[in-house]
Amino acid sequence: MTHFLANRRDMLRVTAGLAAASLVGNLSPALAAEMGKVAGRLDKPLKAAFSNIGLKVNWCAQGKQAAEYWGKLFNVDVTWFDGELSDAKQRVAIEDMANQKWDFVAIQPYGIDTLTAPVGKLIKAGVPVIDMDTLIAPLDQIDVHSFLAPDNEFMGAAVTQVLMDQIRGEGIVVMTQGALGHTGAEGRARGFSNIVKKYPKVEVVDISPADWDVTKVASIWETLLTKFPKIDAAYFHNDDMALAASDVMKARNRTSIKIGGCDAMPPALLAVMDGRMVATVRNPSCLIHGGAIIAGVAAVVSGEKTGMAPGMIPKHIVMDGPVVTRPTRRA
Repeated sequence: MTHFLANRRDMLRVTAGLAAASLVGNLSPALAAEMGKVAGRLDKPLKAAFSNIGLKVNWCAQGKQAAEYWGKLFNVDVTWFDGELSDAKQRVAIEDMANQKWDFVAIQPYGIDTLTAPVGKLIKAGVPVIDMDTLIAPLDQIDVHSFLAPDNEFMGAAVTQVLMDQIRGEGIVVMTQGALGHTGAEGRARGFSNIVKKYPKVEVVDISPADWDVTKVASIWETLLTKFPKIDAAYFHNDDMALAASDVMKARNRTSIKIGGCDAMPPALLAVMDGRMVATVRNPSCLIHGGAIIAGVAAVVSGEKTGMAPGMIPKHIVMDGPVVTRPTRRA
């Protein structure tokens, strides 16, 4: 094995440079490989299993790319188990995962408490499990190695505040949710509600879940635009759903509706730039999925344990990103 940095802090110090370079597109493959050696590339590959809620979702697809990229840097073979936007299908996939041998695994569950038994089997076998973005189960009920997630309540509140400012605190508003059992969606909904309740002249007329499914979004919004001749603003739990609804609005000549989303994916950033959306907020998919690689490698190679003492990984690490609006789009 090549020289391996002593702890996760040193690893993160080196990999922060990689992340910054990759964000601006200045990271050559040769430089990435060399920095991977410095950070502690392993001679013998590790085996890791990953799953997120569904690769049809752009955030999840980007996360897969990030996990595989960071896996190559640290010599980790990543096997993917697609959740297919279904708690039942993801449960089958994770049960299959739990029947195989892995050095570590990382999972974003479709819903809380849907994967507890197979994940418990992995943990009992001594496999470090990194929870990503939404809770597999409450942290006091399951011994995951670490939970890497954004502050979903902040994200919901931040974008909703931009929408309230845009409509001057009054009007007809809709929130299109993700999956109701997804704790990230629950946090975004709380953030939305905490802001909206400050504005007595705002009426929320629909909070239907669309389960992250753009086809469901189109159906929901066809109905909403028929039912309500006036809608002033809409908050969506991710950018994919926001842009799917925007297409419906455009087809119905209802483009005056102010739209906000979550994730700050590239198509949404373009939509903010051209005015189709007024705001999005970054849910750092690459940092979360890449961070899971780093946490897993540190757990296996350095024996890093969970806790708050020096040399340990916290049980919960908040990974946030910026709010993006038209005034900030050029930055």
